[in-house]
Amino acid sequence: MPIETVSENKSHGGTQGVYRHRSRETGTDMTFSVFVPEHDAGARLPVLWYLSGLTCTHANVTEKGEYRAACAEQGIVFIAPDTSPRGDEVPDDEGYDFGKGAGFYVDATQEPWSKHYRMRSYIESELPDIVGAHFPVDMARQGITGHSMGGHGALTIGLRNPERFRSVSAFSPIVSPLACPWGEKALGGYIGQDRAAWREYDAVALIEDGAKVPDLLVDQGTCDGFLEEQLKTHLLREACERAGQSATIRMQEGYDHSYYFISTFMAGHVAWHAKALKV
Repeated sequence: MPIETVSENKSHGGTQGVYRHRSRETGTDMTFSVFVPEHDAGARLPVLWYLSGLTCTHANVTEKGEYRAACAEQGIVFIAPDTSPRGDEVPDDEGYDFGKGAGFYVDATQEPWSKHYRMRSYIESELPDIVGAHFPVDMARQGITGHSMGGHGALTIGLRNPERFRSVSAFSPIVSPLACPWGEKALGGYIGQDRAAWREYDAVALIEDGAKVPDLLVDQGTCDGFLEEQLKTHLLREACERAGQSATIRMQEGYDHSYYFISTFMAGHVAWHAKALKV
């Protein structure tokens, strides 16, 4: 599983790198970033995955997320994949909310998307194998977080794989693609019109169907322009209450959907994950 080093920079005593490899799942080159904090020789460190939102690449959080100081303090490796396959051979859509930059962390079943849009398998299976082979990580201690579409990805991947992820959090997540325009467009296009098949990609539906993790942490800004139509945080709160799923869901007064919001609460999320990952 060879990887190419795109760049490496020293930061907070550790190394911030960007890497590229040929993906068997997407059939394309994929780029991801990894921050490895300073550590003792031979040490294996816990891992925090961060999944980005619509229109983003690995670069958004890498450049604006302000996670490195917290990860250096806590001794956590931070991994940021891309949101979708890229390249001239990859089909796309005119809208920002479908196609490149909008992989939605699903394995597409519909043509022409099914050949390349396999972000679920890429995140759940392929990239962890690559990270485990090339970086000083302890894959028995993994947490996952993400923003918006990536918050949807973090919640659903975490709920589907509770044996793998010790901690799950999200910033401004799409909590129920079954109940919002972004989700209906993405899942209808990638998966087809059988809405029952969408449930494994919907955090609210997964919780209703019995999925459970030890705890959830969600931060959501009250001035987020997508809150009412697309994100619908209250649906997650209600589903957790009905199912007895432990969850801390915080409505942060005055914050929007941007990285100004994410960077404000990032260190708190890293510290929250660290408590679970250091056990």
